[in-house]
Amino acid sequence: MPVTTFSIPEKYEYLIGLDSYHQSEAHPGALPLAQNSPQKPPLGLYAEKLSGTAFTAPRHENKQTWLYRILPSCAHPPFEPITAHNEAVETQHEKRHYIPNQLRWDPFDHDEQAEHDFVDGLKLVAGAGDPTLKQGIGIYVYACGRDMKPKEAYSSADGDLLIVTQEGGLDIRTEFGRMVVRPMEIAVIPRGVKYRVGILGEEDKKARGYALELYQGHFQLPELGPIGSNGLANARDFQVPTADFEEDYGATAQEGRNEWSIKVKFNNGLYETVQRHSPFDVVAWHGNYYPFKYDLGRFNTIGTISYDHPDPSIFTVLTAPSEKVGTAVADFVIFPPRWLVGEDTFRPPWYHRNTMSEFMGLIQGGYDAKKGGKGGFVPGGASLHNVMSGHGPDRDSYEGAREVELKPQKVGEGSCAFMFESCLMVGVTEWGLRRCRKVQEGYNKHSWEGVQVHWKGRANQ
Repeated sequence: MPVTTFSIPEKYEYLIGLDSYHQSEAHPGALPLAQNSPQKPPLGLYAEKLSGTAFTAPRHENKQTWLYRILPSCAHPPFEPITAHNEAVETQHEKRHYIPNQLRWDPFDHDEQAEHDFVDGLKLVAGAGDPTLKQGIGIYVYACGRDMKPKEAYSSADGDLLIVTQEGGLDIRTEFGRMVVRPMEIAVIPRGVKYRVGILGEEDKKARGYALELYQGHFQLPELGPIGSNGLANARDFQVPTADFEEDYGATAQEGRNEWSIKVKFNNGLYETVQRHSPFDVVAWHGNYYPFKYDLGRFNTIGTISYDHPDPSIFTVLTAPSEKVGTAVADFVIFPPRWLVGEDTFRPPWYHRNTMSEFMGLIQGGYDAKKGGKGGFVPGGASLHNVMSGHGPDRDSYEGAREVELKPQKVGEGSCAFMFESCLMVGVTEWGLRRCRKVQEGYNKHSWEGVQVHWKGRANQ
C-alpha cells in the first residue's frame, strides 16, 4: 500500500500538488480578484510579495507568492545579533575537517538536548559552500525536548530547509498554515518563511531527525527520462498548508505588551527582534513558493526486472540541480522496502567510489548493506562517505549476498534509509568529528577488514 500508517494522527487539511500554483484563504473574500496589489486590498489587509527567485527568473523557474496579511513583515525594530552561548550557532563557525576517511555515527542523544527546542537542537555536522554567495549546503542533525515558545518564530535567510523526521512528530506552524510532520514524512521550509515548531509524541515529548539546508536554488522533482511520465515521487502526493491566521496585533502601549520574538538565521549567525504582532497573520495567499510535506511511503520505487543492480539515482525523491546538467548540489534519496529479482546479480549496493559525497541516515529498521560491524548502522545514526572515499557492503553482508539463493525477495520491510548526496566535497565540523562523541572508532576496520579473497588466479588453474 503506497501510504504509511502513522501512530501520530493528522490534524490539518492540505492543498495537493508540488510546483502547482495554489491559492488559499482562511476568511472568505480575503483574496483580491484578478489583481495582486490593489489600492485597498480586501478586508483592510496588506499585500506583501515573497520572492524565492529573482523577479526576472525564467517563468518555469520563477518562485513567488503574494501574502495578504494584517500587518507587513517589515513592522519590527532592528534585528540584533544573539550573543548568548548557543551551540547550534557555534557549530556553524567551527573549523571544517575535509578528510577522505569513511565516518559513521552512533545515534545522537536526546538527553543532552532535553531543554532544547527545534532551533537550539539543530547541530551542523558537515557542509560546504557559503550562504553569502548562495552556494552550497549544510547537513544537520537535531534533537529537542520542548516546543518553541508560544510567541516565538524562526526563519532562515540562508536557504531552504529539508527536514527528515526520525523520532517524534513535529507540529509546524508557518506563515502559510500548519503541518504535522511525522517519522516517514519529510518537510521543506523555503528560505525566508517564518515558522514555529512544536513536538508531538505519544508519551515522551521529544523529537530527533536530520536536516539539509540548501543555500543554492530550490528542491524539485527529478526528471524521469526513459522512465516516462510517472514513477518515483509523484507531484500529487505532496501536501501544502492551507491559510491559517491569528489576530494578535497589540501595536500600542495602551493595548498592552505583546512581544513576539523573531529569530533569523543570516550568514550562519542568529539575530533577533521583538515585535508587537504575530508573524502568523496571513489571512490568504496565492503563488508557487510555499512549504510542503511528503509521505515517503508513497514513493513508487523503480528497479531492475532482469539483471544488475541499478544506480541509486533511481531512488531520488527531490533534487536541487547545479549549473552543470545532470549534477546536483543536493539530492534527497531514499531506500524503502522493495522487491529484488535480478538474475545472476549481486543485489545489495556494489562497492564504489563516487565523485559525489554521500551522507546517509536511517529513519527506521535496518539497512541491507550494513548488517555487521561494531556499533552498526542504526536508526538515528549516520554515515559519511566523502568524495571518492571507497565504500560498499560490509564483509558479512557481502558474503551473505554472494551465497544467497537468488529468488525474488522483499528487502527493507519496515525499514527506510535515506541519503543526502552532493557534488560538493563536504567538511565535517569540530562538533561532528569530536565534540558530539558519537563517531564510531574503527568503522572501516569493523566493516571491511578481513574481506575475503575469492581470486581464482594462476595458482588455481
